[in-house]
Amino acid sequence: MARCCCFMNTIRSSLDSWASGPRWVLAGLVLSLGLLGIPVRAEPRELPDFTELVERVGPSVVNIKTTEHVKLAAAGAPEMDPQMQEFLRRFGIPLPHSRRGAPKDDDDDEGPQRRGVASGFIVSTDGYVMTNAHVVEDADEVLVTLTDKREFKAKVVGLDKRTDVAVVKIDAKALPAVRIADISRLKVGEWVMAIGSPFGFENTVTAGIVSAKQRDTGEFLPFIQTDVAINPGNSGGPLINMRGEVVGINSQIYSQSGGFMGISFAIPIDEAMRAADELRRSGRIQRGRIGVGPVDVSKDVAEAIGLGKAQGALVQLVEADSPADRAGVEGGDVITQVDGKPIQNATELRRVIAAIKPGSKAVLYVFRRGTYQDITLTVGEMAADKVAQASDAAPAQSAGVASLGLDLSDLNEAQRRELKLRQGVRIEAVEGPAERAGLREGDLILSVNNAEVASVRQFQALVGKADKGKAVSLLVRRGDSVNFVLLKPQAR
Repeated sequence: MARCCCFMNTIRSSLDSWASGPRWVLAGLVLSLGLLGIPVRAEPRELPDFTELVERVGPSVVNIKTTEHVKLAAAGAPEMDPQMQEFLRRFGIPLPHSRRGAPKDDDDDEGPQRRGVASGFIVSTDGYVMTNAHVVEDADEVLVTLTDKREFKAKVVGLDKRTDVAVVKIDAKALPAVRIADISRLKVGEWVMAIGSPFGFENTVTAGIVSAKQRDTGEFLPFIQTDVAINPGNSGGPLINMRGEVVGINSQIYSQSGGFMGISFAIPIDEAMRAADELRRSGRIQRGRIGVGPVDVSKDVAEAIGLGKAQGALVQLVEADSPADRAGVEGGDVITQVDGKPIQNATELRRVIAAIKPGSKAVLYVFRRGTYQDITLTVGEMAADKVAQASDAAPAQSAGVASLGLDLSDLNEAQRRELKLRQGVRIEAVEGPAERAGLREGDLILSVNNAEVASVRQFQALVGKADKGKAVSLLVRRGDSVNFVLLKPQAR
């Protein structure tokens, strides 16, 4: 036994001395020892060296300064720090000055100037530069400074606030353009680097790893989440992988202090380039719309209506005379696919529809009252949302459903025509379970457990046949909005 231990110690000593020798010899020895069950120290891995990347990509990153002429909202109002202005503007906090509509003084010709500092990067050798839309929005002057200190006045080619992407053009040739990455190769945990102008400090380099992909923050696009230090002034700068390719545009931070707190977000470069290409072609981005107000499907609702899995987008509202309305989409439908692409939630439905060219045909796979069906429609162009207005329905014949805390009435023909309904009963009063569930006087119940309701008598019959131990699924319309409400009958 002593000789065996001595042999193993000799092997380990030899391994340490051979570590600087040919790697194929070392690899073979490590494999052999592993098969023998002899533990071997792992070769240490070095941290990444970003120097070569900075030298290669750095000249493609630019500093962007913006100027906006403003009118004082009140005489003597103080001018705010430029970096704080950029931070407040990015997170939607009103600034103390109003650019348009502010009171004018007879002797005030232009007023003070609001200045901003941000970043960008060159996407083509002939002078096209990409940055964030919030950087150049409302700017009267945009100045782009290259790493060789040349400064150019830039023209805003186009911007899109929904993706927060903007393209500006400078009059220069033979510029060093970035290389664009294949975003599908990006992996969580890999090293990435940012170059920008945080707080006005130009050509600042920070690094970290990809913390998550497809992070849904409620914005129009899913984001890349990183722990790369990003601060006001980094907006619009590139996020770069270890191959020197741009994987995203640094756009947002999560912060409770105004500074970096370990979480930052970047716009995926594939989405950004699609937006930039369309901005260069036409100066704006066309997006599809079908005219529905979708919400996520909860687990309880999915089980109650027979959908099973909580997936798809529940149609809560159908705009009058919209593509969805003309095609026959109804409130309470659950859209589970668009052109064969699975839809997981309401946000995904908005993104998928928006990516479809207006005027194109799309096929919706819809779950309605326990069955699936295809609905084909022509996609419209995205427009401002309409404000839903409630319709008042006069009470008709009244009856009570005590176990649910509801007092209901039938709708007459005139009311049905006015509300554009072929079924439904009106809630006259609520108490107990119905009140706790958020139902109100004037709400319209369209179905019970996926079965359409045309009268109070039919409502009572359906509730009477329902499983007493389970909640009753009601499809309820309020104004133009439709949603599912789960009610458990009150014990009597």
